[in-house]
Amino acid sequence: MSNTTTILAEMMKYMNENGLNISDLARESKMNPGTVSSIVNGNRKFSVYQLDRITEVMGHPIGYYYERYIDEYLADSNPNWRRMSPFLYNCAKLNKLDCIQQVVDMLLDKLGYSDPLFELAEEFFKDGMNEAAAILYENVALTEKKQYSERLAICQYRLFVTRQGDDSEKNYEAAVQFETYVDRLDEIDQLDALRDLLNTYRSLRKWDKVNKFAKILGNLAEIQYKLELQQQKTQKENKKKPFYPLFVYWGVSYLLRAEVCDARKDYEQALLHINTYADVSWVKETDETTLKWKNRFKEWSEVNTYVNRLMSGDVSVLSDYVAYFSTKEDEVLPALDNIIEAANRYNMNVDDLLKRFEVQILSLLEQQNGVGVYNQQFISERFTHFSCELSIYYLRKGMFLNGFTFLLSCLEKSTVINNKAYIIKCMRLFESFRENATSEVKAVYRNLINEVDEDEE
Repeated sequence: MSNTTTILAEMMKYMNENGLNISDLARESKMNPGTVSSIVNGNRKFSVYQLDRITEVMGHPIGYYYERYIDEYLADSNPNWRRMSPFLYNCAKLNKLDCIQQVVDMLLDKLGYSDPLFELAEEFFKDGMNEAAAILYENVALTEKKQYSERLAICQYRLFVTRQGDDSEKNYEAAVQFETYVDRLDEIDQLDALRDLLNTYRSLRKWDKVNKFAKILGNLAEIQYKLELQQQKTQKENKKKPFYPLFVYWGVSYLLRAEVCDARKDYEQALLHINTYADVSWVKETDETTLKWKNRFKEWSEVNTYVNRLMSGDVSVLSDYVAYFSTKEDEVLPALDNIIEAANRYNMNVDDLLKRFEVQILSLLEQQNGVGVYNQQFISERFTHFSCELSIYYLRKGMFLNGFTFLLSCLEKSTVINNKAYIIKCMRLFESFRENATSEVKAVYRNLINEVDEDEE
């Protein structure tokens, strides 16, 4: 493609080379002949829709001329938003992020474009075009003069969500950057923002952070629930609703606080939190969604009581715990992880249990997908922790083939998600049992460590 000719000149050249008149081109592009005539004669500018039609007729992929379209049709002293917004949307669909950045740079030099750019970013976000949305949010945030504005907080919230991925370090950085903006959001938006923030800190086992924001979430949810009851009495209704019923956020707050206590080995306090969220009898609503969540909290309290007892050394609960999770696909990984951790802590023999769930464990090795109520971040971290604990279990028992298999799996996954804590654990564990490793295992280990080193450079 020559950079010395315009899009219109190339279209005219194509018409001449292929013996097409205006009617022919209109027919092939499924456009009105009068519209094509106006474009050919220079009396009308291409819309992006028309450009796409002509581009396809000329045998090029859609988006082929987009870089030049910006220079030739959008770089006006008075930008036309009606022309730009569909162009930006098409760029987002095609993931032409450089084009989006170029147009945004032009618009932000002009007054009055922050609002439509923010609205378009929200549209991109809703449609799952997160990378494109992030460009708009970042630039709108830069133009926001009022540091405590709600729109700035929303931009930062959306950026936090779009930045969540496989890299643990980047997830943590995004969470830390966003947490200072949470309380600037509308109270209802805060509930979901805190839930998302907690999911990230939970997956990273940042228990101090989880404890801090779980308390904030619980207090906010309780206040909002009481306000909702008052509004119902006065027949006023808050039009804005959170994603879940309000009491769910309250329950999640205590569930996570219990998990923090378990991690700190404060099992007595953890049990108090479990008993707190187990009792949701004060929730008066009787709709189907409410009843579903009330039953879910009851079930979680039962299973987490098993976990609490197991982790505190009460191995008699194991058979009841196994009976609970054995028929629940989404609970197999968390449950086996808990059991292996307890087995390592209290020198329990769970060989029969591992044999029983061998198929599921091998499936977890291959897939590691988020299931049920657990998101992908949680499953990735839980699998990594499980692999580490399982490798410890097998290596201590002298079952080196299995032990090194899970150790290498843990190291590989830790490298992918950039979790330095697990990488270090794996390296220390390997060095402790190096003399029992075969030459093949050592070679795989060296390759994985080389990948770690390359990522650090």
